[in-house]
Amino acid sequence: MIETLSKPPTHSGQMTLDAAETPALVLDVARFDRNVARLKAHLAHLGVGFRPHVKTAKSIDVARRLFAGDLGPITVSTIAEAEYFAAAGAMDIVYAVGLAPEKIARIRALVAQDVDVAVLIDTVEQAQALATTARDGGAMPAVLIEIDCDGHRGGLSPDSATIIEIADILRGGAVEVRGVLTHAGESYACRGGVGLVEAAEGERAAAVAAARALRRHGHAAPVVSVGSTPTAHFARDLDGVTEVRAGVFMFFDLVMHGIGVCAIDDIAVSVLATVIGHKLEKGWILIDAGWMALSRDRGTQRHPVDQGYGLVCDVDGVPWPDLIVDDASQEHGIIKVRPGSAAALPDLPVGARVRILPNHACATAAQHGAYQVVTTGSRDIVAAWPRMRGW
Repeated sequence: MIETLSKPPTHSGQMTLDAAETPALVLDVARFDRNVARLKAHLAHLGVGFRPHVKTAKSIDVARRLFAGDLGPITVSTIAEAEYFAAAGAMDIVYAVGLAPEKIARIRALVAQDVDVAVLIDTVEQAQALATTARDGGAMPAVLIEIDCDGHRGGLSPDSATIIEIADILRGGAVEVRGVLTHAGESYACRGGVGLVEAAEGERAAAVAAARALRRHGHAAPVVSVGSTPTAHFARDLDGVTEVRAGVFMFFDLVMHGIGVCAIDDIAVSVLATVIGHKLEKGWILIDAGWMALSRDRGTQRHPVDQGYGLVCDVDGVPWPDLIVDDASQEHGIIKVRPGSAAALPDLPVGARVRILPNHACATAAQHGAYQVVTTGSRDIVAAWPRMRGW
C-alpha cells in the first residue's frame, strides 16, 4: 500500500516548500549570489565592463541583486523588457535583438524619457529606416552593428564592407554609431569545457577587428560588446573589449553543466512538484509538473548525458542518482531512472515533493509568474519575486 502524505502546517506563518502550491519556480538565492560573484570577479580580473542579460531573470528583484541595489547597465531581448526595467530605474539598456523597423517608435519613446538605449542592426535597410526616422529631429537610440563571430545566427563578418556602409548611412542621418556587438552562440555546441577558451578568443577577435575597421573609416565605435555565458567564463584575454554580456550565468542549468561551465550544485533554479501517482510496473513516478511547468526544451538531448526534461532532486535540492523526468505531457511529468542506469527508483509516496533542475533556465522560468525564493538547505520561502512577460 502506498502512503499518502499530507501537507505539514507552516510554522509562525512562514510558507515552506512542503506547503507551497505546485508546480512552482524555486530560486536558491545563495547559489544565485555565488554565481553572480563568480562571474563579476572574473570580469573584474580581466578589466572589462559587466552588462548582464536580464532576459533570463525578467525580474526587477533579481536584477537589483545583480548590482547590489541600483540597476546598472543591462541587456534585454524584448521591447517589453526594456520598458519594464526602464520603469524601475534602468537607464542604460542594450536591446540585443535585430531591430524591426516598426519597433523604432517604442524605442524612441524610451529615449525621450532620458533612457540611454542602444539597438542592434546588421542590414542597410535597418540603417536607412533609422536615418529616415531621425529626420524629424526627435530622440533616437544609439546603434550597435551586429558582428558574426562564428556563423551561429545573424550579423556581418568582421571584414564585410556592409559594416562601413551601414555606419556611413547612420552618420549621414545623424544617428550615433556606438560600436559593435557579437554573441558566440556556437559555444553552446562545446562539451565538457573543450573549445570554450578558443570560442571566447574568436568572439573577442571578431568584435575587435570590426571595431578597428569602423575607426579606420572615421567612426569612433567606443563600444565593443561580446558575450555568452560559456565564453564569459572561459575568456582569458579581453583586450579591446569594453563589456561582456551574459544571462543564464546567474541561474545556470543542465545545458550549461553539459557544456562544462558549471557544476550541478551551481544550478540555482528548480521546479517544485508533487508526486501524484505511480506506474510501478513501468518504473514510473507521476508528478504534477509537465511541459507547461518545465518547458519543452530538450537542450541536453544531444549531450553525452541526456537529462530528459530535467534532473530530479529531493525537496531540499539534492539530486537522486540518475533520476530524470523522462517524458512530459501538458500537466504530467513521468519520472524514471535514466536508461542504462543501475540506480533504484526511490520510494516517493503520493504527496511527496521533488525539485526538477531545468535543461534551459530561460525557457523553464518563462513558464512561471514568480520565483519562490529560498536559500540552500532551507525549505522556508523568504520572498516571492514576480516575473514579467511579453514582447
